[in-house]
Amino acid sequence: TDGSTAEEFLTKLCYEGAKQRYGEITEQVKEKLDRELDVIESKGFASYFLIVWDFCKYAHENNIPVGARGSGVGTIAGYCLGLCDVDPIRYDLLFERFMDPQRNEMPDIDIDICQDSRARIIEYVRQKYGHVAQIITFGTMKARAVIRDICRVLGVPLTEADRLAKLVPDSLGMTLDTALKSEPQLRQAYEKNQQTRKVIDICKRLEGLTRHASVHAAGVVIADEPLTNFIPLYKAPDSDDIITQYEGPMVEKVGLLKMDFLGLKTLSVLERARQLVKDIQGR
Repeated sequence: TDGSTAEEFLTKLCYEGAKQRYGEITEQVKEKLDRELDVIESKGFASYFLIVWDFCKYAHENNIPVGARGSGVGTIAGYCLGLCDVDPIRYDLLFERFMDPQRNEMPDIDIDICQDSRARIIEYVRQKYGHVAQIITFGTMKARAVIRDICRVLGVPLTEADRLAKLVPDSLGMTLDTALKSEPQLRQAYEKNQQTRKVIDICKRLEGLTRHASVHAAGVVIADEPLTNFIPLYKAPDSDDIITQYEGPMVEKVGLLKMDFLGLKTLSVLERARQLVKDIQGR
């Protein structure tokens, strides 16, 4: 910046953007923008908005399709910064849906990024800010999967393992205890078949435990000093990616900044189609 504070620079960018978006800055625009900037400044989130603006600006300059989704489109500050193209005044969107002035929570602007160029933007952020890592996520043993795992270890035939696993309802948050209560066939097999009882008893002890680690589809953490000052890191197998050993919620509890870089295949398809039209039509 030109020596100004983050808050001053953010205000300057927002008013420049407002002039481009609206032409004349009406009293309605000014009132809404000033109110949002007051909340952002009072919570100390100006730098957050500037970082999101920075990598979105890089994307726009390099013809990479990006855009905010969800509650993040409800902020006129974000609209003026070019984070999205949805006018919150025209569509009467609520800033409070995105950032509640009464709650002390980090903002969370989800940015959709062309899947083909997601790694490129993350690399830009890494080169610009230095202390960047992707976030780990842990896969746990779900009811159906743990049955198949234990059946394999105990030598239960694959067809029987598959039949038993499919007796567990395929619904979100389903547990073996719930399945035993709600599914008569599973309960009957558990009560009458000794091998089934053995399998399910072992599964109930293992259900919910961590099965494997992988990289979060979107989460990236950014810091102003080495991340090892705050959290342990880990190098992903068969990759040069540096990953946090803490999951997203714990990263935020430590006080680090988590951002979501959501790679969207649809944007990649649209961008390729646009490029093909340009190649064929010459414009």
